[in-house]
Amino acid sequence: MAELLQRMQDRLHSLPDGLQAHIYRVRDVALELASPHDIDAGRAELGALAHDVCRAVPGDELLKMSADLGVTVTDVDRDFPLLLHGPVGAELLRKEEDLTDHGLYEAVRWHSTAHASLDPLGKLIFLADKLDPQKAAVYSYQARLHDMALESLDLALLEFLSREMVARMEKGETIHPASVDARNSLILRSES
Repeated sequence: MAELLQRMQDRLHSLPDGLQAHIYRVRDVALELASPHDIDAGRAELGALAHDVCRAVPGDELLKMSADLGVTVTDVDRDFPLLLHGPVGAELLRKEEDLTDHGLYEAVRWHSTAHASLDPLGKLIFLADKLDPQKAAVYSYQARLHDMALESLDLALLEFLSREMVARMEKGETIHPASVDARNSLILRSES
């Protein structure tokens, strides 16, 4: 894992400065959240560093890369191709960096939309991305979300998905099917 971590850090140097700064802030949040949830700090750091490896790729290129890499593209993805930076990034890391850790792969793949199959590491990376302090203006409830995430990744994820879905519906925007499935899964698990 140390070699992969070094290769990820080397890879980050080619990204725009602002994106690098975001990634390192996400890493700091991920490391903060890892301990209370007994998640390996090395995997949390690696997931945070890897999550936006393709974030600077333009949407039309993400669509092309998706086709080349065999990434499934939904209608929502076609409408907003930036959502593909996670799935494309995960596939690139699998092919170019020999990423074999399934949990890390899923964390990178679904960090924008969430997914019903996410394990604790995947939930942590998803939330750490949203808890970047620079996103506080976007998510007015970020302080509450941060407190929730320290207590329960599931409850924090459910809170985030619920709030964002309501906001998107009020604006008449699409909601990714993976987000809907993730929210439904969290609700069903909490009822059992």
